[in-house]
Amino acid sequence: MSDVLVQYAVDHRGVARMVLDDPATRNALTDALLDQLLARLEQARRDEAVRVVVLASTGTRVFSSGGDLKTFSGTRTPIDKYTGLDRFPRLFRLLRDLGKPVVCAADGDLLAGAFGLALACDLLVARAGVRMGCPEIDVGVFPFMISALIYRSVPRAKANELMMTGRLMTAEEARDLHVVNAVWTAEDFDAELDAWVGHIASRSPLLMRLGKEALAATQDLPLDGALALLQGQLALALTTEDVVEGVTALREKRPPEWRGR
Repeated sequence: MSDVLVQYAVDHRGVARMVLDDPATRNALTDALLDQLLARLEQARRDEAVRVVVLASTGTRVFSSGGDLKTFSGTRTPIDKYTGLDRFPRLFRLLRDLGKPVVCAADGDLLAGAFGLALACDLLVARAGVRMGCPEIDVGVFPFMISALIYRSVPRAKANELMMTGRLMTAEEARDLHVVNAVWTAEDFDAELDAWVGHIASRSPLLMRLGKEALAATQDLPLDGALALLQGQLALALTTEDVVEGVTALREKRPPEWRGR
């Protein structure tokens, strides 16, 4: 088995592609894989050339089978199990604070913790026929860690159904609930995904970062507090050269040349 569990490459547009690559475990979110994914995300955060991140998988049937069940039933002490679980909140916070859009490209089923991972991304696209959900209850576990993400993304009644019955929903059902942004056929998936991320990568990285930071800071605030913070963020954005360049390029009917300042 290869020591590289997360493949990583950046193309000329600034699209960083991270591919879960541990087919022997159906890309289970083991400690080793999560550590590599965290490292790759930190690398993308630091790299100014990266404009958008795509999270993909080698699995064409299962994107990821979710958390490593061996760790749940292992003989480690309770405190070791507790501390080991910090990888999931670290990962979810890093995705939130990355400063760059993250697109989860689900070309296979999103199961258990992998469903939470997908919901932690900014955008989720899926191949037609893909299933997703949290079947943990089937093996005597409850989706504790990802329930916070499910409740923020899925309507309450459906969220409870997913967590309490273990039933999976199709990508088409998730799209109708506005959980998934787009569903494409297997034949069109790669081309549509490439067009999507290319479009995002062509936008101002600076304004995208400021916008994502504002969304993260205000999502749980009362309206008055959110409006006050957003007013300040808008005033800050209006001082940037990229805003001037964007408006000027629109008037001159040419592609903008982002300066990142």
